[in-house]
Amino acid sequence: MGDSTFVKDIMKTSVISIDLSMTVKDAAEMMNDVEIGGIVVMENNIATGIITERDIVRRIVAKNKGYSTKLKDVMSTPLVTISPDETVWELAQLMKVKKIHRVPVTSGNKLVGMVSTTDLTRICSVGSNTELRKITEQILLRMKPSDQK
Repeated sequence: MGDSTFVKDIMKTSVISIDLSMTVKDAAEMMNDVEIGGIVVMENNIATGIITERDIVRRIVAKNKGYSTKLKDVMSTPLVTISPDETVWELAQLMKVKKIHRVPVTSGNKLVGMVSTTDLTRICSVGSNTELRKITEQILLRMKPSDQK
């Protein structure tokens, strides 16, 4: 495909991150303030994990843990990331295989962006690539809250 779209073309460049020494409550407040569903967790300025609304429901609320729980104890790690130079096609495959909604974009060790299934569906609704649309639909179908890790 000569007219490939790359991750850097659809990623959001303003990424909210939080230090792994912070608590679940800190992360939840940040997510609420900026109206996002997940935050990249940093250790010494390197992206090492992610905490999502779903993680908070599953690993905190469902297990009756306190909101003062440190992020390092409940974040999803190792972090699945993608390069800004990968194609949207590769991003879709990664989301499908790993069953994830959000992928931080890293260049070297630097966090440079974030892409979500929403960003992917936005491009699929505009683009004419039916194969990519099919993959995106599969991703969204697999993302039902009933998914088990």
